[in-house]
Amino acid sequence: MLAFILLVPALFTIPIAFCWKLFEKAGYKGFYSVIPYYNLFILSKIVNDTKWWWYLLLIIPYINFFTMMLMFIDLAKSFGRFKIWEIVCAAVIPFIFFPLVSIQGSKYSDPRVTSYPEKGAVRDWLDSIVWAVVAALIIRTFMFEMYTIPSSSMEKSLLVGDYLVVSKLGYGPRIPNTPLSFPFVHHTLPWSKTAKSYIEWPQLPYKRLPGTTEIKRNDPIVFNFPAGDTVSEVYQSNVTFYQLVRHYGRERVMNDKKQFGNIITRPVDKRENYVKRLIGMPGDTLQIIDGIVYINGEIGDQPEEMQHNYLVKINSNGINSKILEKYNITEGYRTANPNELIFNMTANIAEEFKKLPFVTSAERMIAAAGSDISEEIFPNDTTHFKWNTDNFGPIVIPQEGMTVKINAENIALYDRVIKAYEHNDMLIKDGKIFINGKETDEYTFKMDYYWMMGDNRHNSQDSRFWGYVPADHIVGKPVFVWLSIDKNSGKIRFNKTFRTVK
Repeated sequence: MLAFILLVPALFTIPIAFCWKLFEKAGYKGFYSVIPYYNLFILSKIVNDTKWWWYLLLIIPYINFFTMMLMFIDLAKSFGRFKIWEIVCAAVIPFIFFPLVSIQGSKYSDPRVTSYPEKGAVRDWLDSIVWAVVAALIIRTFMFEMYTIPSSSMEKSLLVGDYLVVSKLGYGPRIPNTPLSFPFVHHTLPWSKTAKSYIEWPQLPYKRLPGTTEIKRNDPIVFNFPAGDTVSEVYQSNVTFYQLVRHYGRERVMNDKKQFGNIITRPVDKRENYVKRLIGMPGDTLQIIDGIVYINGEIGDQPEEMQHNYLVKINSNGINSKILEKYNITEGYRTANPNELIFNMTANIAEEFKKLPFVTSAERMIAAAGSDISEEIFPNDTTHFKWNTDNFGPIVIPQEGMTVKINAENIALYDRVIKAYEHNDMLIKDGKIFINGKETDEYTFKMDYYWMMGDNRHNSQDSRFWGYVPADHIVGKPVFVWLSIDKNSGKIRFNKTFRTVK
């Protein structure tokens, strides 16, 4: 945090340096504009923002960006620039706008004695709207954003219909990879199901500003869906492109427009937002044995509201819906046997169920090691990795700077890291691996990676299906549920509203 407080005002020197000529026109030495910290003092005198608390705002993380924008706006007004487009340019692209102002013969007018033109009612409203939009965009991009929970993968920790406040300050906000996009929407325009809301050029490299805390194991985290880099317009991220290819074959998926629509790619910050719990940190060895997660050989922390599938046997024809409502059971179905049902429950609720007079047993369902092998399980290679959701690994989570041995037998664990996330060319020929044209039997990771799992373990598409989450996909941490609505009844769940996220 201290580094951030010291660094950001120094970085302000870059746009202020473009005001060299304007400093001279205001009666100060031009080179003052390139002296860190002192240039802020001189700029505040030029625009008459000299109150002591104004300097305090310049060192408060993220607030200082707003403060700096306002100072640039006041500087523009000091040189007679009052039009809306001029105000916006001063705030957003000062390094272009102010050099242009300086060569146009504009004269400085001291704000203390200048009478500014009065605004008409329309202009006043436009100014208010523009700044409301700008402020909201900055807050949404760098500080906080609202999300909703669309699926039950985090039940009962987070519920379908929860409206979250997600903080981007904790882990540090990302500089947008895709800066040119329609405001307040994610990847698709609001009046269309397929039209992109963004322009893919320019694409900025990954950069994260300093945060207030470190990413910690067991944090709930919002991130961009790693397997959402390529999607079918019809299925979107509900069924990934890679799942479709495994099922139908690449040629059909790419060419059957009627069933799949166009195949589109998305930059990192425009991929679907997911929320899961961080189970494994970079460098951890993770293994799941009979549904229990082990981290570095020890049993990992168990979320309080973690759910699994339970096979419930009853001696009657069914279970009254009021019983399910009482125990807050929202997911379940009947098997072929009318006296057997499968419910998603916490361990505590399962114990309560066993006490009911019409329940003969309630046993947690576990896929035995070696059974239910599927290509849908990461790393999608059933020849070398015979894993399932309850018996998985061991697997080492990649860490920046870590070097691993790679070969034809284990390359499935790392091929997306090497190609999709770290942008290398990789070719396997005659059992040999070539990266960027060179034969190799090892690879050194350029980024940290994380392992995410849902608290609703038997109803969660998570890292067990699509693997690691790269550091550049991390969005932020959900901190607060400000509203919770039951999607079935449409009623507000007042007992679940205004709660913190654990």
